[in-house]
Amino acid sequence: MNWREAPATVAITAATVVASLAILASGALPTASLGAGAIAARFAGANLPADLAVQVPAWLTPLSCSLVHASIAHLALNLVMLVYCGAQAERTLGSGALLVLYGVGAYAAALGQWLLAPLSVVPMIGASGAISAVVATYALLFGQRRATAIGPIPGGVVHVAWLAAAWIGIQALVGFAGMGVPGAGGAGIAVGAHVGGFLAGLALARPLLLWHYRHA
Repeated sequence: MNWREAPATVAITAATVVASLAILASGALPTASLGAGAIAARFAGANLPADLAVQVPAWLTPLSCSLVHASIAHLALNLVMLVYCGAQAERTLGSGALLVLYGVGAYAAALGQWLLAPLSVVPMIGASGAISAVVATYALLFGQRRATAIGPIPGGVVHVAWLAAAWIGIQALVGFAGMGVPGAGGAGIAVGAHVGGFLAGLALARPLLLWHYRHA
């Protein structure tokens, strides 16, 4: 893999690693989760403690929460998927499209979680919601050639379904192992976020592909 062909993936990965490791190393995870995490209740006007050192505006938290991870394992799992699927998608769609996909995926993830629990005060952290969009787009772009049809179900649909199930299943195992969102009892699986991000990726894959080739 020539990483010069995927500068956006490299940039997102580097920013996520630097920010997440700095937060973990400084012991600031609890306050960073509150100040930079996506909290559904904040979108309805709920206030955070006034003494927080950093309070990211609520409308930016779908992006800032992707820079906060609960553990090294949580960070590593997310970045493995981002690097693999992101680099492949970026080579096909272009760097600008990858950034759009990641950003829209982050907001779709926050929306999905808000729809599931609009009054929740539990901070959603981690990049898995945004990465879900990248994974979904990767599945659509490359699924037809990597999966076998099951009866009337096309190979592309089979690939998307298996990849979605595997991605959400792995995230569930991470949460039950105690690496989920702080304050969520060790099983902080943001199901709404994963579904929201994945649906955004499915919806954007073809439009971004068409946009890329029209401007190539």
